[in-house]
Amino acid sequence: MSDSLVIIPTYNEKENIEKILRVVFNLDKTFDVLVVEDNSPDGTADIVKSLMDEFKDRLFIMERKGKLGLGTAYIDGFKWALDRGYNYVTEMDADFSHNPKDLVRLYEAIKGTAADVAVGSRYIKGVNVVNWPMGRVLMSYYASKYVRIVTGMDIMDTTAGFVCWSKKVLETIDLDKVRFVGYAFQIEMKYTAVKLGFNIVEVPIIFTDRTEGESKMNKSIFREAILGVIQLRIRGMFGKIHPVKSI
Repeated sequence: MSDSLVIIPTYNEKENIEKILRVVFNLDKTFDVLVVEDNSPDGTADIVKSLMDEFKDRLFIMERKGKLGLGTAYIDGFKWALDRGYNYVTEMDADFSHNPKDLVRLYEAIKGTAADVAVGSRYIKGVNVVNWPMGRVLMSYYASKYVRIVTGMDIMDTTAGFVCWSKKVLETIDLDKVRFVGYAFQIEMKYTAVKLGFNIVEVPIIFTDRTEGESKMNKSIFREAILGVIQLRIRGMFGKIHPVKSI
């Protein structure tokens, strides 16, 4: 077993899932992978299961009953990883918007350092986004800026979904009290880690929009993120964010 697990949530990712798994398993650094599969009607789960003999003891699947949301997929994955003793757990999309080769850079940013969380950041060095229309680039960039203003977090890419967590952070955050299920989940996890005193570093990456499959972004997800930030700030101001155990 590796010391590192990559969690990949999937819903209708048949075009991408085998290709991205093969890239991850061909990296010089060994990563195990957990695919959290939300009952995709396109046969994504069957593709994953067909590869499990080839990548025995490295590839795992968690099959859920339906499309239950990005946040709950990661929370279920985090709990699975903690039960099995992984020291580092990384969130990654299935669609190659996150370059799997950057998994090593995120891992190295916290392995043996003072950092507890490494964020693959689109905005730490300018705007590093490929294949997005300008309107979406501006929306994402200013959404992150809005989050920084409201929460006070010193993180350039607050909505990033390419994140490596150390075991001690995931053990300390009360995962059962994480409320948001869409992209606000990404903000909530970072804000909670900051409020609990953990050190977050940003690693510059290039984000490339998917070329195959369909985006899961919609207006309700965006709305949750905008309104959720205010709720997070209020919870932080009134001391309602507590560790599940002492740090």
